[in-house]
Amino acid sequence: MTSLAELEARIERLEALDEIRQLAAKYAVALDMRDLDALVNLFVEDVKVPGKRQGRAALREWYDKELRYNLLGSAHGVHGHIIDIHDADTATGLVYSRNDLETESVWVIEMLAYLDSYQRREGHWYFRKRTPLFWYESDITDPPVGPQKMRWPGRPRHDGSLHDAFPSWREFWKADPGRLDAPVRAPAPVGAWLRELRRGNPDPRVDPTGRTDAGSR
Repeated sequence: MTSLAELEARIERLEALDEIRQLAAKYAVALDMRDLDALVNLFVEDVKVPGKRQGRAALREWYDKELRYNLLGSAHGVHGHIIDIHDADTATGLVYSRNDLETESVWVIEMLAYLDSYQRREGHWYFRKRTPLFWYESDITDPPVGPQKMRWPGRPRHDGSLHDAFPSWREFWKADPGRLDAPVRAPAPVGAWLRELRRGNPDPRVDPTGRTDAGSR
């Protein structure tokens, strides 16, 4: 028979999952509507900002600058959202985002995944960090076939960072095709699915253009 404490724990977990999912949805809407106050209030008060800065005011200034660079409009579509609850106050997640971006010259399509860290403070969940892992970014009339799928107008082409964050991608392509001699791994423990998928690696460092090893946002 389920105890009252177990029921309360389940309810708290469901409430945490729902509030964290709302964070991702609110982020997309606030970003597209350019409500920068609503956007930065989704993050912890002492959020780290590129340029070794900190806090919501600094993050608002950073977003204001980024969103005025050849970007007239946007629509961010939130897709799959994986959430691992670690304890009462910390969680991590992965959110797929398929986006349409209007520039001065072309319509850009973009696909990325946000690697997130969440933290609960004073009873509410916030982003602690969002790391964008890009797959492609390209003129809608010119699909990003081949290498260097990051093709923002007026910037040098380069590779994105999505697959670099997941060792299974490299393992798959290096493996002997058809050779599946190793036993199937045991299922990941509850709350550790992403950590198992990423083999316990630290979060990659990615800059706003999607380049790796150049800071994070």
